[in-house]
Formats: sequence, C-alpha cells, structure tokens
Amino acid sequence: MRKETLSLGKSRGLSQCADQDGIFNILALDHRQAIKKVFVESAEPYTEAVAFKRATVKALAPVSTAFLLDPSIGAGPSVADSSLPGACGLIVTVEVSGFAGPKHARISRLSDDWGVDQIKRLGASAVKLLVYYHPKSETASQMKELVAQVHDECARLDIPLFLEILTYSPNPDDSQLDPEQRTDAVVQAASDLTSIGGDVLKVEFPVDVNAQADPATWDEACRSISQASEIPWVLLSAGVDFPVFAQQVESACMAGASGVLAGRAVWKEALGVSPDDRDIFLNTIARERMRELHSICRQYGRPYTEFFRYEQLLEDWYMGYR
Repeated sequence: MRKETLSLGKSRGLSQCADQDGIFNILALDHRQAIKKVFVESAEPYTEAVAFKRATVKALAPVSTAFLLDPSIGAGPSVADSSLPGACGLIVTVEVSGFAGPKHARISRLSDDWGVDQIKRLGASAVKLLVYYHPKSETASQMKELVAQVHDECARLDIPLFLEILTYSPNPDDSQLDPEQRTDAVVQAASDLTSIGGDVLKVEFPVDVNAQADPATWDEACRSISQASEIPWVLLSAGVDFPVFAQQVESACMAGASGVLAGRAVWKEALGVSPDDRDIFLNTIARERMRELHSICRQYGRPYTEFFRYEQLLEDWYMGYR
C-alpha cells in the first residue's frame, strides 16, 4: 500500500464523500440502461427515469454520505433542482455506459462530449471510472493506459478518482470465471490497476457466494484485496439481495474495506412500481438498509484517512498554489 500525500483538492473531495470518521456510505445510482429499460414504454421515458433518480436521491440523502450518479439522468437533473443537498458528496461517472468489443475482450470507453473537466465544472466531489479488466485479456494493456490517462486528468484538476473494476472471463468459450478464477482475477486486478492510478477502489465481492458459502473463505479473499490494493477500497453490491450484501459488507470491512458504494441491493425493489409505492419503499425499507450498512461500516471499516499523509502548509502556501 502506497501512502501518498493527499493534495488539497483531493482531500476536500474525499471528505465530502465520507462521514466525519472517514467511512464511505455511498449510494450508487449511476445505472443508465437498466433504469431506462424499465421506462421504455412510458410516454416520457427520460422524464420518468429522471423522476426515479430524483426521488431516490431525496429519500436517501439523509442516510448517505454521497451519491454516485451518471451525468444524463442523474447528476445534472439532481443538481439542477437541488434534489441533491449540498451536504452530500457527488461522484459522477466519466465512462460511456457498457463496453465495446467481444465479451472476452472488453473495452471501457470515454465520451468525446463528457470528461473530467466537465465533472469538475459541475461541482462534483469526485470522478468515477469503470474499467472492465482481466489480467490475461488481450485488452488488459489498453485498460491500464485508460486508467493512467484518467488518473492524470484528475490529478491535473485536483479531483479524486474512484476506480471501479469489473472482471470477466477472457476465454471466448467460457461465459464466466469459476470460483477460484474469480477470486484470483479480482485480487490481481486490484493489484495491477491501483498501482497505476485511482484514489479509492470500488470493487466486486471477490467470492462466488453461491459456490463458496464458508465465511472463512470470504474473509481470506477480502484480506487479499486489502493486501493487493494500494488505495482504500469500498464494496459494490452487484445487484445481490440485501441480506447477502450486508454479510459481504461485514466481511469486507473486517478485512480492511473503508465502506460501501451500494446500488441495486438497496433500491432495486423501487423500480417498476407506482410512484406512491416507490416513495414508500425508498423512505422506509431502502432508508433503513442504508442505515444498517453505515452501522456495519462504522463498526468494522477502516477509515480512508489512514491511507494518506496530509500536506503540511506554511503560512504563504497559497502563493505558489497551482
């Protein structure tokens, strides 16, 4: 683990995304295609999708330290009408939704019309980059270059980078990795890419819980991520049911994770129901889920602040600030 000095802008951005003790309890709501599909037959699909995200942000802002939002139906609309309160951090997606290339050689892409500069101008606390990666994929070196590129852009503008990694099978004949391959891929990906860039790692649970139910296996795999990653890490939910995710979070935090970036496990039941039922669910069950996650993370998680040194400023520090 590298312990670098955290610049002022990155320090400010990360603190906006965490609680006062350095724990992340972030809601992930940057999903685009999955949410648009729900409203595809609506008279106004975009308006309905925006309404869903605004309602979710409003309901869960009191129990979330930050939100991860896409620019189109999430960040822009939620900032425009103040659905997202100033007390919550804002992380905005930089990559294009989905991937290019075949399933065994995936390529994450950036947009010509959206980037780190625009995210900074929006007033966001941080940038998120999703990278599809496998160490043995023919696109691995290309994805490393992408991480380095976005990391450098974030450093230039002094804004933190949340680096998300999703692994996959590089074998065109296999649709998914077997349990041992999955763990190895997640851990190696964390090692490969955090040595290049990023300030916080957003990572999938390293164990196939359907095939490996032993908690000791979970704990060992999560400890391996902590050993491999050179930056603090948070756990994503990958759409699993909430009780399973809560168990995963406890295992991850006990092994050194600094919190969660939780998505569908918290709010997926609010999709496809009436606005009234949606709001009831979000303000009761979903809100309680975020409270429970925060409690677990606060009890067991490692504050992200332990991973960094902080600038020691002299009286005239600002005179050379660039």
